Amino acid sequence: MQDCIFCKIIKGEIPSTCIYEDEDVFAFRDINPAAPTHVLLVPKRHIDGADTLSDDDPEHAALIVKLIFTAGKLARELGLQDGWRLVTNVGEHGGQTVRHLHIHLLGGAALGDFGAKLEFRK
Repeated sequence: MQDCIFCKIIKGEIPSTCIYEDEDVFAFRDINPAAPTHVLLVPKRHIDGADTLSDDDPEHAALIVKLIFTAGKLARELGLQDGWRLVTNVGEHGGQTVRHLHIHLLGGAALGDFGAKLEFRK
């Protein structure tokens, strides 16, 4: 997708702090972190969001599994042994600001309850 900021990040057109990349997944640090560790995991294939995933596309299921397994691997590598959270926002009312499927990996502190804004306790 031409105007998608995450597609541009994946292509290297917009700088990011990449911490993981393979043929399907790109992971980078969030520029506005909601926790001490805040990583975005995005599929390299543009998918608008979780609301557009289809059980008619077998690649979608495999991709979601890979995103979650990769998040677990990164959490271990980043030292989040005390716990971490995965979040995906769906649609405007769900807080999705970029229409490219992505999963937030959050950790590094005791995370607060869900509310209007993700917060962590120091």
